Amino acid sequence: MKTTHFIYSLTLAAAGLLASCKQDYLNITPTDRILGEAVLADSALFQNYVINRYLSIKLQDKEGEGTNPGFGRGFEYGLWSSITDESIYNNDDNTWVIQQGQVAPENTGIAGTIWGRSYRSIRECNYALNNIDSVEMSVALRKKLTAELRFIRAYRYHDLIRNYGGVVMMGDKEYQLTDNLTDPALFKRATLKESMDYAVSELTAAAADLPLTNDDSWKLGRATKGAALALKARLLLYAASPLYNVGTWQAAADAAKAVMDLSQYTLAADYSQLFIKPDNNEIIFGRRYAVGARHVCLEISNGPNGYGGWAGNTPLQNLVDAYEMKNGKQITDPASGYNPQNPYANRDARFYATILYNGASYRGSTIQTFSPGGKDGKDGPSNWNSTKTGYYLRKFMDDNNPIDNPWNVAGLQPWIYIRYAEILLNYAEAQNEAVGPDASVYAAVNQIRQRSSVQQPALTPGLSKDQMRTAIQHERQVELAFEEHRFYDVRRWKTAIVTENVPAYGIDVAVSGGVYTYTRKIALKDRLFSEKNYWLPIPRADILASNGQLEQNKGY
Repeated sequence: MKTTHFIYSLTLAAAGLLASCKQDYLNITPTDRILGEAVLADSALFQNYVINRYLSIKLQDKEGEGTNPGFGRGFEYGLWSSITDESIYNNDDNTWVIQQGQVAPENTGIAGTIWGRSYRSIRECNYALNNIDSVEMSVALRKKLTAELRFIRAYRYHDLIRNYGGVVMMGDKEYQLTDNLTDPALFKRATLKESMDYAVSELTAAAADLPLTNDDSWKLGRATKGAALALKARLLLYAASPLYNVGTWQAAADAAKAVMDLSQYTLAADYSQLFIKPDNNEIIFGRRYAVGARHVCLEISNGPNGYGGWAGNTPLQNLVDAYEMKNGKQITDPASGYNPQNPYANRDARFYATILYNGASYRGSTIQTFSPGGKDGKDGPSNWNSTKTGYYLRKFMDDNNPIDNPWNVAGLQPWIYIRYAEILLNYAEAQNEAVGPDASVYAAVNQIRQRSSVQQPALTPGLSKDQMRTAIQHERQVELAFEEHRFYDVRRWKTAIVTENVPAYGIDVAVSGGVYTYTRKIALKDRLFSEKNYWLPIPRADILASNGQLEQNKGY
């Protein structure tokens, strides 16, 4: 495989070789990195190399600092939610190009790093897997580290598959300067089924040798049997979904049930604290971040301008409207009790844990997005940081962390990649599609709806398969909001052609004589999605690096 990152490293290597021939004084041992020979000579260093594969690929912010290490984009600035109908990023951050249907091989927005960073990580895993047998260590440690590397590699393929479809399979190969990188076979994309089958088989193998749990210092950050089985369940759910259509719903249901049967995971009692405190049994795989590490300053990045925040990922009215009333009815139901001029009363408890709205209590005060005079609206300080949608993000925000000057504050908070609620929803969806809405489907969804801090009414008995499908899709929308599922869900369901063409709505709040008036508005113009957007384009630089041999996705 040849990617932009790899080509760049080869170019530097070649330049270094030429320079050393002419000027011996440049032929020195670098002091800012550990050489491969040292890593292979020391099992402790080798284990550190493996650990760093979880977090070594960093996206760069505009100042060149790595703000988003590890799997996924999370954590700060433009989240994946802001290229869906969940939110918009207040100051763009390369998200609007995707929201407005203008993504192209030459302009991939925030999605541009996925292809290159994934193949770089795969190559790094292959290096370790090809050399692990030469490192002196116990048989048990070698087995565990091998399983971890296979998990990480499969995770990277999962990231490639769900964004691009069928991908180039590298196997265990590491490409060197001496390899014939013009061979067309190196750039041949496997079919979607071949790609999916490979990743699933790697996760099956990894799960067999991974521990059920890690010690406390690595409880979240390293793979376990449950993490491998959970990622496998997610991939099989995707495989059975309409966009993919290369798997079976029964296989997806069985895979999710295997995670449930481990009896290692439970739903956290408090939905809001789940995303702040890492020590709970709902998290299957995640990352624990130090607040001073520069990439977790969620509070200043997303907080209201009246508190010194930058607004960031501001929720859309599209998402707000999805939250049921406390009585379990949709706000469109005349019997729900919804009042459009008192729109935030008596809603699903997850709404209050996810979104800040006009009148919400926050940090000893009250959110004021109204006009005129609201401190968190356009009449407040730093009005360029006021919300364009009338809302601010609440989920993930820890009130114990400062908004002002947060850069070097001690503390920990998690970023969750996979949690048990997702597995329950995966099972419910797959089981419903496989056999219909049996008792186990109801039980899985109702567990989530009735966790102690939520207590939404149980689903109505007697739903048809189609009605249950709609209920599960709704449950995913509100339960998993901002957790970077919605982008992939509406694509795999093939509903994005509808959901992503609905305007990005917000709310204007006017006040007069102490009476608030709420008026819907369009917060971002020209939102657009077309059939080609079901997959991302491979960046043009990577197509050119293959001498045009790498096949681009259709429509780009």
